[in-house]
Amino acid sequence: MNLTDKTLERMKTLTELHGAPGFEDLVRDYLRKEFEALGAEIISDGLGGIFAVKKSKNEDAPVTMIAAHMDEVGFMVTDIQDNGLIKFIPLGGWSTDVLLSQKMKLRTKENKEITGVIGSVPVHFRRGDNKTTEIKDMLFDVGADSKEEVLEMGIELGDSIVPDVKFEIMENSKKLLAKAWDNRYGCLIALEVLEELKDTELDCHLYVGANVQEEVGLRGAKVSSNLIKPDVAFVVDCSPANDMMGKKNDTGQLGKGTLIRIMDRTMILRKNMRDFLLETANKHKVNYQYYTSPGGTDAGSIHVSNDGVPSAVVGICSRYIHTSHSIINYEDYLNAKTLLIELVKDVDSKKVEELRG
Repeated sequence: MNLTDKTLERMKTLTELHGAPGFEDLVRDYLRKEFEALGAEIISDGLGGIFAVKKSKNEDAPVTMIAAHMDEVGFMVTDIQDNGLIKFIPLGGWSTDVLLSQKMKLRTKENKEITGVIGSVPVHFRRGDNKTTEIKDMLFDVGADSKEEVLEMGIELGDSIVPDVKFEIMENSKKLLAKAWDNRYGCLIALEVLEELKDTELDCHLYVGANVQEEVGLRGAKVSSNLIKPDVAFVVDCSPANDMMGKKNDTGQLGKGTLIRIMDRTMILRKNMRDFLLETANKHKVNYQYYTSPGGTDAGSIHVSNDGVPSAVVGICSRYIHTSHSIINYEDYLNAKTLLIELVKDVDSKKVEELRG
């Protein structure tokens, strides 16, 4: 199995886009353009979520929702000091030990991206205990010498910051390095599944798209699920790999296939849905691995929306998510894509009845 040049180009574009929580418009614009190229009807919600619609010929068909999220973990400017250094707060979950000396891009309201680095104290000037620097004490350096110079650059309070990282195919070409696999992976698979099913007659109305502000509390999914009112939902998200120590029993290993996410802090996978995923994966020879997580996904909001929605996460794992650089294995992506396509093909009124039983 290999990726097409088209998919690789989409990966590069999507992962390099600037899209912190609340600032997803560049990602949304890209998805809108791609959905329009497929001739899809497009709907959006009041927070900024966007979905393409593929209707079944059967007007009474159930509604299937495929939901990614556009946002990546980032930061927001909160103060500009007189010496030109910038204070910021996190948007989403960051560990302090992955931030110092990292190159970032600050995006202004004029859509200008300004390079900067999160400052660190050189070892030469450190004395005594090397205590961990908390995020509230960190400073972002854009090379300015004064507050006035920062303002002249067009930087304002409330601007967003994300890592400055280029997409790269690694020496082992199955491994792909980028920022924001969480969750541009989901945006990509949503787009490519819609493309794959473009000319396929389905027994469900299909809504494919992406939410906003997942990284700050699954906010966008609350809105989009109330708008779409799905009968079944598949959330596509990227989860942390746990394979760095080489232990065979650790969950979330690169190259072992798509994830059957049986539980996280926001949702327990119901038995009926678990069986549906396993039967479909086995039937179509999809590589998969069981997965549990201390985190959550948009499925946590969607499955308790309206009168309850049978939901599952069709995900992959990535090393080092919620940092500047993360790594996936593209074979996991291809397995997840195959599984998601086949799941959607099998959704009809009878299947929804089974899943709700």
